[in-house]
Order: sequence, then structure tokens, then C-alpha cells
Amino acid sequence: MPDKPLSCRLPLMYFPHYAANRNQRTFRPKKSAPSGSKGAQLRKHIDATLGSGNLREAVKLPTGEDLNEWLAVNTVDFFNQVNLLYGTLTEFCTDENCPTMTAGPKYEYRWADGEKIKKPIEVSAPKYVELLMDWIEGQLDNESIFPQRLGAPFPPNFKDVVKTIFKRLFRVYAHIYHSHFQKIEFGLIDRKELAPLQELIDSIIPY
Repeated sequence: MPDKPLSCRLPLMYFPHYAANRNQRTFRPKKSAPSGSKGAQLRKHIDATLGSGNLREAVKLPTGEDLNEWLAVNTVDFFNQVNLLYGTLTEFCTDENCPTMTAGPKYEYRWADGEKIKKPIEVSAPKYVELLMDWIEGQLDNESIFPQRLGAPFPPNFKDVVKTIFKRLFRVYAHIYHSHFQKIEFGLIDRKELAPLQELIDSIIPY
């Protein structure tokens, strides 16, 4: 895989715990929006609508835009967001602490990419995330799936590819929520402000 342009790199000096865990390849440079200038335009639209606070408007297909272009840009964005969020937890999400990829006691996720690994295998959570991010990067860098040239066609099964990527990225969110919620809460809200939700909170995080 060719080296990424410098404009796509995030300086690790700003993330000391990432630098300490660079042997874990789950944190990686930010991906750029696909499809040339069109992707960049859609990325600006996402930023503007998210800033408005209207979530429904943020995910709505902009008038006159191609659905596949919109899905492609949002897929890259989702990948970057999950990658960054999980990167803050690599010191806690280890093979020892998370020997299986789970989302609570009822859900365990096993890895298969349909090519090298066809039968799902049990792996630790960090290994699952590493394999997943590698697999997604392979999809994003494959121009027959995510074309970089403006006007290049998307494959007929593009929506199915995106669905699979989103499904698997959601599993990372689910694991973070169930296994590492305490680490990302930071105690930024006073206990008295949480009183209306205390019953729900207690079911998730026993104080």
C-alpha cells in the first residue's frame, strides 16, 4: 500500500498514549474523503450541518447529490471517528483485559473477512479491531470500490459493502460502550445532574 500524503497524517506527538502503543496498529492516519473535489465538497456540507445541531439534516442526502458519493464520504468519516475514539482506549483495551470481542455478556463477535479467513475465529477485542481497520482500509483504498477519480463509477454492490463496514464499525462502538464506558465518562457532569438517569446509570456502571 503506498504511503499516505503528509496532509493526511495526524501528529502523534499530540497523542502520547498513541505513540506508546504504536505496535498496536489500531490507530492510523486519518483518511481523506474519496472521489476528488466532490468528496471534499460533501465533507464541508457534513461539517456545516453537524454544526447546526440538527442531526436529521446532517444525515440527509443533499439535494442533487449522488447517493453513492454521499455514502462514500460518510463511510470515511465514520471510519475516522471510530478510529480516533478507539485510539484513546488502547492502553485499557488489551488482550489481557479484553480476551474476546464482546458487547456485554450476550454478544460476542468473531472475525472473518470472507477471503483469508472464511470461517469466523475468536480473537481478542484489540485484535478484532486491528483486523477490522486493516480490512476497511483495504476497501477504502480499492479504487474499484471507492473510486478516487471524479465521475468514476461505483460498483453495483457498493451499498452492501458500506452496510458491512458500518455494521462492523458499530461493533467497536458497542464494545467501547459495554467494556470501557467508565474510561470515557471522565466525571465531567455532577452527580446531582445525573439524578433523572440514575437508575439507568446504575444498571450500566455500579458506583
